Parts: sequence; structure tokens; C-alpha cells
Amino acid sequence: MDDDVLERARRLRLMVFDVDGVLTDGTLYLGESGSEMKAFNVRDGHGLKMLKESGVELAILSARRSRAVDLRAAELGIVLVEQGASNKGASFDRLIGRLQLPPAAVGYMGDDVVDLPVLARCGFAVSVPEAPEIVRERVHHVTRSSGGRGAAREICELIMRAQNTLEQTLARQLA
Repeated sequence: MDDDVLERARRLRLMVFDVDGVLTDGTLYLGESGSEMKAFNVRDGHGLKMLKESGVELAILSARRSRAVDLRAAELGIVLVEQGASNKGASFDRLIGRLQLPPAAVGYMGDDVVDLPVLARCGFAVSVPEAPEIVRERVHHVTRSSGGRGAAREICELIMRAQNTLEQTLARQLA
């Protein structure tokens, strides 16, 4: 693992996640009545819970609005949720301002050009292998796992390893 990636992960106090293409595989299921369904990975969810338990706060920042995201965030204990963010850069700036965190203490995981303003501002920019090249070439780390298929879990474990909290967190799981 690149020393710069580990150092950036070590400094994190907040990790922010996009939804479509990161916490899901990017597929939207639309019913005839207009209902929307998303599929979330259970292991990703457990990784998010472990990361929060380790002391890193979590947030969701999405350009879309979905009741499914509200439900999933509540299930995982994520209270910092902003949906319908038409300007993700401004939303990110408001979020870290409210929490009084410097950008270097905040990571963001996104997968498309709408995420670039946040990826450029944060201290640890992460993407998934399916992201367009223009995104992948502008981040600090690209996961091996796909969005909605273990990418979030992978980055959560990387952060906990960098912060030397993974073993403690696992020990609590085994107790």
C-alpha cells in the first residue's frame, strides 16, 4: 500500500460516501408506479458500522433523493445524510464547516464527474474501478472491489488498518 494513501487514511475523522455506484452498483430499479429500489451490500454495511465504531464519523452525500437511502442510513446509524445535493462541492463545504473539520481530516468516496468537486477538496479521495477514467486519475486510491460489491467495506478496512483500530474493532465483534 502506498505510504501517501495510508497517511491520508490515518488522518481521517469523517468519511463521506456517495450512494449510486459506490454503496450500490449504480443500477436503479424503477417500478411502473414510479417506485425506486436500490440494492445495498450487507458486508459493505457492516464495514461502515465497524468504521463508525472505530471512531470515524460517517456521512452520505448524494445528488439523488431516495427513501431507500434514508432507510439504509438509519439502519446503519448514519445521521449525516444529504440528498438532492445539486452542488456537491458546496454541500461538502457546509458539512465540514458545520463539523469544524479541516478538509485533510475528511475522506470522500465517489464514482462520477459530479463527485469531482468533493474529490478535489477532501484529504482522501477514493473511487471504484467502474468510475470513468477522468475520475480515477484524480483520486488518491481506487478500490479493487466494485461499487455495491465490497468497495465500501474495502475502504473501511483500509482506514481502520491505517489508524490501527481494525484489531480492536474485530475484538469487540468477537466478544
